[in-house]
Amino acid sequence: MTDYIKIFENNRRWAAAKKVSDAQFFERLAKGQDPDFLYIGCSDSRVSAEEMMGASPGDIFVHRNIANLVNHDDLSAMSVINFAVNQLEVKHIVVCGHYQCGGVKAAMDSIDLGELAPWLKNIRQVLKIHSDQLSMIKNDAARYNRLVELNVRQQFINVLSTPVVQKTYLEKGYPVVHGWVFDVGSGELIDLNFDFLEELRLVLDSQGSE
Repeated sequence: MTDYIKIFENNRRWAAAKKVSDAQFFERLAKGQDPDFLYIGCSDSRVSAEEMMGASPGDIFVHRNIANLVNHDDLSAMSVINFAVNQLEVKHIVVCGHYQCGGVKAAMDSIDLGELAPWLKNIRQVLKIHSDQLSMIKNDAARYNRLVELNVRQQFINVLSTPVVQKTYLEKGYPVVHGWVFDVGSGELIDLNFDFLEELRLVLDSQGSE
């Protein structure tokens, strides 16, 4: 674990090294940001969007919360999506879960989650919807991983269901939405290969029939 005081020492060394390798690095950062990606991920301390994507500061607009949820009544998440789409004009929105997610595990367990329960009700709904599929997976780790993937899919759908994403895509052809999983045990980033156009069509059809 990094000592509190050393954080500032590390920062000074990092800033000095950046200036040596690229004298205009911070000058460019100060002029503003122009990311192509909005990354919606988990707050887990083991999962760093920029590091695992090989990206630099300014490349990715990031929103993180417990279990990478996109709830339409979450003002924080909705504000981030709106700003990313309307102001930053991102070309891609990524929902990225990860195996060994504590939030997903908590939702799976039949325990009193206290103040966490309302937040994780979205995952428990996913668990309920896919209970037949999950019950057929006898291996605990595999069932856990599958719920992580199913949760990513639900949050992917939730992003597609936001009016700002639909309106902007239909007008401009972006942003495209993706669902990924990060394997903490191997370092592998996995594209779940959801069919964006087909899923968007299904979402728009379902909304039109309501």
